[in-house]
Amino acid sequence: MSFVRAIGQAALGGVLLTAGAGHLTTQRQEFQAQVPSWFPADPDKVVLVSGVVELALGTALLATWKQPARGLLGKAAAAFFVGVFPGNIAQFLERKDGFGLDSDNKRALRLLGQPVLVAWALSATRSRS
Repeated sequence: MSFVRAIGQAALGGVLLTAGAGHLTTQRQEFQAQVPSWFPADPDKVVLVSGVVELALGTALLATWKQPARGLLGKAAAAFFVGVFPGNIAQFLERKDGFGLDSDNKRALRLLGQPVLVAWALSATRSRS
């Protein structure tokens, strides 16, 4: 495993642990801005569940270093980022403020970050080729 990939994997694990902790504590209300109004569940419960998933993924990224488990974990993290992307789109379309995203331009720029997270998860955990 390359050193750069290992650092990328550990950093992504740390990002997910930080975000997951925020979902469950101080940033709970901010994350609710990303739950689409059309989603048929209580926004607070969605935030709590997604926070638990982020904590699990972050922990797994920090603990899993052998293939093929690493690659599968990277795909799971990428799938999670794809799965929550509709929330980012809804935040833009519904013009919801959260995390300082208080303008259409800022919310639009945030949309560009999600593909970066997907690519990060996949590239940091892929096997050497």
